[in-house]
Amino acid sequence: MSVIAIVGNKGGVGKTTLSVNIASGLKNRHSTAVIDADPQLSSVQWRAFSADDAVSVYEAEENLAAQARELKQDYDQIVIDCPPSVYAPQTNKALLISDRAVIPVQPSPMDLWATVHIIEAVEKAMESNPGLRPLLVINQLEPKTMLSRLVRDAVNEIGIPVADVMVRRRAIFRSSALDGKSVYEAGGHGAAAVEEIEQLIQEIMQ
Repeated sequence: MSVIAIVGNKGGVGKTTLSVNIASGLKNRHSTAVIDADPQLSSVQWRAFSADDAVSVYEAEENLAAQARELKQDYDQIVIDCPPSVYAPQTNKALLISDRAVIPVQPSPMDLWATVHIIEAVEKAMESNPGLRPLLVINQLEPKTMLSRLVRDAVNEIGIPVADVMVRRRAIFRSSALDGKSVYEAGGHGAAAVEEIEQLIQEIMQ
């Protein structure tokens, strides 16, 4: 059983998209729920449009630790969609109770700069939660751009593990979310996206 926090320090990095798709992939293996701690409640809105058998999504409560303990009685895996700031109280609470922190970063200078603050927050949380294992993942990659080709070298210098798989910018992530679905429900159109999420899940769970 594990708690996985999806952590970002700015909007638009694909945090919620990764949260619901990672959770959907985990649901094929274990009972899985999402706690939506983002004030925008995008994961909650996604669930409102989803089919009955989609991943369960719960709005975060003030006492996040107690909520997670209660959900652990019914679910094997919990994914926390954190606020888009490492300074938000719920982000800090999530890091203190999580086994893994997945940090999506886009291949852009601003996102790389914002990641520095995330690493500081993760390292501080690890003082109280030494079992926390961070993993940075390059998200919304556009392979043909020069910046995307250079970003791997840049993130490797940050000092925390980086996922081997890089998740590409794909229209299917957006279109499936609009329908309240994950890429797992997109059939052949989602096959490449599913493969990337599956590889990422394997790396998260190692």
